Amino acid sequence: MASPLSLRLLPLLLAGGLTACVSVGPDYRAPAVAVPAAWQAPSPEATATPESLASWWQQLADPQLSALVADALAANPDLDAARAALRAARASRDATAAQRAPSVGASGGVTRSTTLGAQRTLYDAGFDAAWELDVFGGLRRAVEAADADSAAALADLRATRVSLVAEVALNYIDLRAAQMRLAIARANLESQSETLQITRWRTQAGLASALDVEQARSNRESTRAQIPTLDTSRAAAEHRLAVLTGRTPGSLHDVLAVADGAKGGLLPRLPASVALSIPAEALRQRPDITAAERRLAAATARVGQAEAARYPSFSLGGSIGLQALGLSTFTGGGQVARSLAASVSGPVFDAGRLRAQVEAQDALREQQLAAYRKAVLAALEEVQNALVAVADTRQREAALTDAADAARNAALYARHRYTSGLIDFQTVLSTERSLLTLEDSLASAEAARLTALVQLYKALGGGWSPGDATETSPIATGSTP
Repeated sequence: MASPLSLRLLPLLLAGGLTACVSVGPDYRAPAVAVPAAWQAPSPEATATPESLASWWQQLADPQLSALVADALAANPDLDAARAALRAARASRDATAAQRAPSVGASGGVTRSTTLGAQRTLYDAGFDAAWELDVFGGLRRAVEAADADSAAALADLRATRVSLVAEVALNYIDLRAAQMRLAIARANLESQSETLQITRWRTQAGLASALDVEQARSNRESTRAQIPTLDTSRAAAEHRLAVLTGRTPGSLHDVLAVADGAKGGLLPRLPASVALSIPAEALRQRPDITAAERRLAAATARVGQAEAARYPSFSLGGSIGLQALGLSTFTGGGQVARSLAASVSGPVFDAGRLRAQVEAQDALREQQLAAYRKAVLAALEEVQNALVAVADTRQREAALTDAADAARNAALYARHRYTSGLIDFQTVLSTERSLLTLEDSLASAEAARLTALVQLYKALGGGWSPGDATETSPIATGSTP
């Protein structure tokens, strides 16, 4: 005959055997996605490493840009929100994992009662314990899903960092390009004002007509009209940079201002080569791809969690209590009460509700699979487009550089020949207009080439590394640019 002790341990032994069962539902396997072996790059590029991509903006050799990036990483609200989301996901994971462990509670009390005029005080204290046995792996699947959610939140934080760094760089390029174009417009305005004055002198001397004067004035005022639009673009980029770095719009005006007439050397320097990783490495580097893959893993685990809900659940419970009429008798003369219980419950009839929940969760898994494949294809597309843009903008900038040089020479020759009376005024107007257009286009082309480079590094997933301080807490405030 079994002893009382063995009978008491029987539920625990049974629990140990039951919890060794295999989890129900599908086991997650990362989906296979066809990835090209190499990019269809228009020109060979330098091999990228995680280190070179982590701080790619340093290759532009612009201290002010680097300082703005540091400030944005320290104070940007979107990054703060992503950090908080990561904290919440990790806390949720810990709470889910805690459900697999037994829970123990303590209680105590004092009861005073009067019976036939006699008062009695009863002291009691006890402990209660409960444990839900994860027989079919529902809780294990929940922890798997929570782990994947936490990893996705970390990837989202890294993706926010990638986007933030790129946005700071793009707006900085827009700002410097607008300042260059403003300087070009003002320089041309000054030159056209001199042409107008020369035309007036020639008209007074009877060497030109009033028509020439009005055409020169129209040309000058047309250039003047472009300045407010360019200044609006400059202000918008400046204000955006302030907001990205956690400041109020307008607070960076004095810091980012340039000397009057400065139109060269404002844009960051282009690196000699572009750090380019192979497609498979680029996909591993991109945090948005990681986030999509982890969300697929979480959805897969939740299919098993929903499936486990269709099976019986087992639980153990126990309590031990002590009652005494006085505090001094608690350890000696108190009464001890013990209990140990095991229970099982399971669905009998639910009109297909649990089966429908499994089906719904499986549909969500398929949705996340489609989202993952879409993210991969979009990433490959972004890199290929950026590579083409880098090559094409390089060619466009080279052609416009030669064209602008020729236009400057043509404008200079035209003014001298007009002053000497060798050509008509229409030639002067044509060369001045061409010069303004080409110099403005060249400034835009230089900015476009830098923009394409920034977009390439963003498409490659550059801007983060596993040791970033932003993954746990705000980094130290960067130096003010």
